[in-house]
Amino acid sequence: MSHRTTAAAPPLTWSRAFPARADQARDARRFVSGLLDGSPAADDVILCVSELVTNATVHSRSRQPGGIFTVRAEIHGGRLRVEVKDQGGPWTRPTPGDMQHGHGLHIISQLAHAWGITGDSDTGWTVWFEADCL
Repeated sequence: MSHRTTAAAPPLTWSRAFPARADQARDARRFVSGLLDGSPAADDVILCVSELVTNATVHSRSRQPGGIFTVRAEIHGGRLRVEVKDQGGPWTRPTPGDMQHGHGLHIISQLAHAWGITGDSDTGWTVWFEADCL
């Protein structure tokens, strides 16, 4: 009797660069929304994407003329991972008393299964989150 193992399906991956302008947040949301096709998590995912794109266009060097941000999405085993990469710049954690800034990452921490930040101020920051998409 032979046993046949089935390899796990490879992840599905999409990536797109956007000009780092406020009006491109809508296009980034639409890009990710098109991948979710009726997923119950779609609203939460789109809100998280919106927060990350806003951070990239407002708080990073991507906001400079000609700047870009990149959105990368990967679906694997019912889990969606979204990354937004900017062009770097100083990054500081919001202070507890700062009522104008810092809510975006808090929102992501509440809605996402997991999230994090990689990179540095020279090469660019990548902020990512994961959510169940089934």
